[in-house]
Amino acid sequence: MSQLRIAEIFGPTIQGEGALIGEPTVFVRTGGCDYRCAWCDSLHAVDTAFRHTWAAMPTDAVWAEVLRLSKGHPLTVSLSGGNPAIQDFTQLIALGHAHGYRFACETQGSIAKPWFGDLDTLVLSPKPPSSGETVDWAAFDACLLAAKGAGNIVMKIVIFDDADYAWARAAADKYPDVPLYLQPGNLEVDPDVAVDPQLLADKLLWLVDKTINDSWFAPRVLPQLHVLLWGNKRGV
Repeated sequence: MSQLRIAEIFGPTIQGEGALIGEPTVFVRTGGCDYRCAWCDSLHAVDTAFRHTWAAMPTDAVWAEVLRLSKGHPLTVSLSGGNPAIQDFTQLIALGHAHGYRFACETQGSIAKPWFGDLDTLVLSPKPPSSGETVDWAAFDACLLAAKGAGNIVMKIVIFDDADYAWARAAADKYPDVPLYLQPGNLEVDPDVAVDPQLLADKLLWLVDKTINDSWFAPRVLPQLHVLLWGNKRGV
């Protein structure tokens, strides 16, 4: 069994964003990332300062924990991070599929892996200018190619400001056949600080107004449901 570097495994809870919003899910969050976004809300799975909290687990141990948490009820397993594409989930996906589980993965599209094609849902989330990162579109294209055979491939972009919005429209023009989900960004990422629900609602309304006023009807605009419900608490 291959080894996986795990920051946390938790659930079942609901998926809080994107194409599977509201779906009962167990999360397998990996440790390590090739990006360091300015507004990262999962630094405990990104920053090497937290490396001592990450566990090296064989695939069968990860699978056993998924089974324990889900009580054997087949549901969706979300592979997240950090960047889960750094690691090899081939065996975990095969184990889960053999028992009727579904697998989703969210990644920025910087590293392509053959197991993308085994997923039920691949969410590619390229990072806009506010992140401080620069997207390698050739690598993104390689991810799309690797995902041939996946059940569903979508793109999700977080929007913080007008520059991000314009960037998202250009990205959508590059990939008109990939379903697009937009969500307003949350700048308050400290798990010990309460979020302001009204501020989140105002940001969502701003993004809805932008798309409607521009007659840009292709994307679905959604909130971060988990932030509305639990703020920035870990493990929910």
